[in-house]
Amino acid sequence: MKKHHTIIIAGAGGIAEAVALLLVEWSEITPSLFIGDRTHTKAKKVAQWIQDGTTKTCSVTAFHLDEKELTDEMKTIFLQGAIILDCLPGSQAPRIAQFAKDFNLHYANLTEYVSETKEIIALAKDAKTGFMLQTGLAPGYIDVLANSLYQQFCIDFEVDTVDKLEFKVGALTNNAVAPHFYGFTWSPVGVATEYLEDTIVLRDFKKTTLPSLSERKTIIINGITYEEDLTSGGAADLPDALSGKVRSLDYKTLRHPGHYAWVQEQISTIMNKQDTIKSLQDKMEAIIPHIEDDKIVLYVAVEGKDATGMLRRREIAKCILPQKVGKHQLRAIQTTTAAPLAQAAQLLLETPHNGVVLQGQIDTKSFLNGNYIANVYEKIQL
Repeated sequence: MKKHHTIIIAGAGGIAEAVALLLVEWSEITPSLFIGDRTHTKAKKVAQWIQDGTTKTCSVTAFHLDEKELTDEMKTIFLQGAIILDCLPGSQAPRIAQFAKDFNLHYANLTEYVSETKEIIALAKDAKTGFMLQTGLAPGYIDVLANSLYQQFCIDFEVDTVDKLEFKVGALTNNAVAPHFYGFTWSPVGVATEYLEDTIVLRDFKKTTLPSLSERKTIIINGITYEEDLTSGGAADLPDALSGKVRSLDYKTLRHPGHYAWVQEQISTIMNKQDTIKSLQDKMEAIIPHIEDDKIVLYVAVEGKDATGMLRRREIAKCILPQKVGKHQLRAIQTTTAAPLAQAAQLLLETPHNGVVLQGQIDTKSFLNGNYIANVYEKIQL
């Protein structure tokens, strides 16, 4: 941040604490923060964690974010803020977005949930402030990177359509053991949801819907073999933004070999149950451990013929490891998710927008080379 702002963070989980720490440590002018959670003691704990872990002088205030009521304390805080950064579960996003609209606040969130995103698009269409949606890692950074690579490919090779745009992310552990070949590094309900909800893709230049986990393939990235498969939410608005311009576009999640076969076995035993997402989550949590040591692997590629008819392919691959910010060591999933959210906050606060801002509408080069993102992902030279 290049000016002083008061920023409200909804939620007190791992991403909330990370974005708070990044904003305090890496802003040119340190913002004032309010951190709210349904469990007040949890919010207080995160506020203290920020103050203990930063090298800067800062104001971080915890408050009780009531699940049902709009309390007097919440009203007072909303009237002081400039933006709400929503780090709550996706199911809560429309409620928090409504507060942002009612109190004339900018709003940014992380969720990959499709129906909640549609609900916010509807409520924010006439808003006087900016609503930037799906601004984490995937959806989020990966979509901006994919769009940027596509645009540069078209410029360099003098074309306006391409054959393929593929982008993939894996939040992974360094090691993986049988039978599941996985370790949780982020929300189990988020993993179960992306495995079971349908995914939106482009096929033959047209937007269509496919079942998640229906196109499994093997890929080698930096010499390491992974499996990739379709999952929901990660494509954000790119199927709409690039319809008619890309023959085949999809987002896939990367996993260690063997994981998807195990997941398919679990899904086959729960398909007759009423709440399949909860059932799959329960099955996974019963056997898959939570692991702190993580890495983020991401891959983007665009392929098509240049103006002379020669087939070309451009690729970007990255592996991001845990990073020390201030006095704290943050997991890779924390920095890679929080940095785009912090960058979105700066974009809304310092180049004001109104209404909904989707991934396909972002000025890719300034966003990808912004201070928060560059500190985690490094600057992109396209």
